[in-house]
Amino acid sequence: MEELIAVILAAGEGTRMKSSLPKVLHRLCGKPMLWHVLESAKAVTGRQVIITGYGSEKVREYFGEELFYLEQRERLGTGHALQQSLPCLPEAGLALVLCGDTPLLEKEELQELISLHHRSGAAATVLTSLMKDPSGYGRIVRDESGGILKIVEELHLTPEERVINEINTGTYCFNIQALKSFLPLLPKNEEKGEYYLTDLVHMLVEAGLGVKAHLVEDARLALGINDRLQLSRAAALMREKINERLMLEGVTIIDPASTYIDAGVEVGADTVIYPQTVLEGKTKVGKDCCLGPGAHLIDTLVGDGVLCRHSLVRESIIENGVNIGPYAHIRPGSKIGTSVKIGDFVEIKNSSIGQGSKVPHLSYVGDAEIGPGVNMGAGSIVVNYDGRRKHKTIIEEGAFIGCNSNLVAPLSIGKESFIAAGSTVTRDVPPGSLMISRPGQEIKKGLGKRFLQKKKE
Repeated sequence: MEELIAVILAAGEGTRMKSSLPKVLHRLCGKPMLWHVLESAKAVTGRQVIITGYGSEKVREYFGEELFYLEQRERLGTGHALQQSLPCLPEAGLALVLCGDTPLLEKEELQELISLHHRSGAAATVLTSLMKDPSGYGRIVRDESGGILKIVEELHLTPEERVINEINTGTYCFNIQALKSFLPLLPKNEEKGEYYLTDLVHMLVEAGLGVKAHLVEDARLALGINDRLQLSRAAALMREKINERLMLEGVTIIDPASTYIDAGVEVGADTVIYPQTVLEGKTKVGKDCCLGPGAHLIDTLVGDGVLCRHSLVRESIIENGVNIGPYAHIRPGSKIGTSVKIGDFVEIKNSSIGQGSKVPHLSYVGDAEIGPGVNMGAGSIVVNYDGRRKHKTIIEEGAFIGCNSNLVAPLSIGKESFIAAGSTVTRDVPPGSLMISRPGQEIKKGLGKRFLQKKKE
């Protein structure tokens, strides 16, 4: 079987993005647009070559050195970019040429393009689409018999050609032999000072070599991204596809239009997602969960049967049956054990909470290791920072921490200890102990009434 190689053109600066970030690194549903193109290419080709240019070091830093890169040092157009790949291409086989800024094309469309190319025996096959408003795209010009004659960039369209609504998506399949023979002969466009890859199509036709077209029925998939407005439109389309896939896999999404789920996020069957929920990064959610409204999970592993409402969870592990929120914040490095309750206005940071423990409301737990069956009363605070360093607190199984207690780390609270409400704990508490630390109570009879009278005056 002949070798199939993907060449991804990712050298453009993307000036309309108005950003120091290379265009192909702008994110779409949590991943750079080049990531989406690369994933589709990997699904249908055995090897991928990325042509970088502007910000090449940032591209390589993100994707790593395991990929094969070539740099277009002088950015002289798409034809010049593809010329950079010629020395590393084999003598025969097929080259699938993709643009790094068309992230909505998936493996199905690419596989259909490749299949048509194989069947037709053409030297090149172009992926095209029909658009109601083709502004900004090159047009496919056909001869009287319907065969492809050439591709004309919008800048050079005649009035007759401007009404054509079949556009070039910038995706091609080439026979490598034809590519090696004709690509070095590509003429420079004198008006722009660039080498247009689209001119190669006319050269192949003039040489009597076949050029075919594969039409993508859904024109939205051919959307190229040049500015942030187009980026937002592409993101909306991708979110729609992500949500549709999850719903077909057994996930209930109450309002898909207000649910934002990144590419690569996994969600188990029978999970219900309420509006204004955001699932980002490497998040994986188990079965039978209830997320939202207003849940925001980033790079988090979630077990089965978890309830999370109006809360933010980042880079943490949430085990089965956990109840979170409303208005909780679980910060990176936390592990919330089975059947734990994390209530309203609770913040957990870099801590582990053991099975069945409760942190119901108005508490801060930082750099702590809490055993199973612990109750943290309302307003209890783990004082983990002395102004210079963070310190650890250990609370053993079955301990009870009364309301408005301050646990000043480093500290160890023994198994089944009881910390009285309002205590400030600065020394370790042995297992089974009662710990009370509060000032004595004084009562001045009649004084309260006098204070209230003054207040009324």
